[in-house]
Amino acid sequence: MLHRTLLALCLAGAVWPALASDYRTVDVPVAILYDAPSQKGQKLYLIKGQTPVEVVVRLEGWVKVRDAEGTLAWIEAGALSEKRSLVVTAARAEIRQADNPEAPVLAELDKWVAVDWLGTAAPGWVRVKHRDGATGFIRSTQVWGL
Repeated sequence: MLHRTLLALCLAGAVWPALASDYRTVDVPVAILYDAPSQKGQKLYLIKGQTPVEVVVRLEGWVKVRDAEGTLAWIEAGALSEKRSLVVTAARAEIRQADNPEAPVLAELDKWVAVDWLGTAAPGWVRVKHRDGATGFIRSTQVWGL
């Protein structure tokens, strides 16, 4: 009976908001990622500022996050901002003047470059701003953090 009730809620869309992804941005120049929610945990790696992460679990003062490569780790909650950023995951990405493939190219970005997320656009595109000022549109398939 419980399974049918959960299935009905899912089909009705009642559970969907709980399943939506929650992204944050690293808001310090460099943060340490740990294997446990404690500074006594093993230090796994460093993550640079402006990098987007997906929130998986929240505990008091700590957040378990997933990075663009799928790695799970813990970060201190104070190191994150609600500001949205994206990271280029394609070998090369282009910021275009408009949300279509024929629009003039404003900037070319290498893999792992972070951009600020400004909003959605036509299907398959997002509006972004690069730290050097270029503001335009990039294909959503070329970035992670949406």
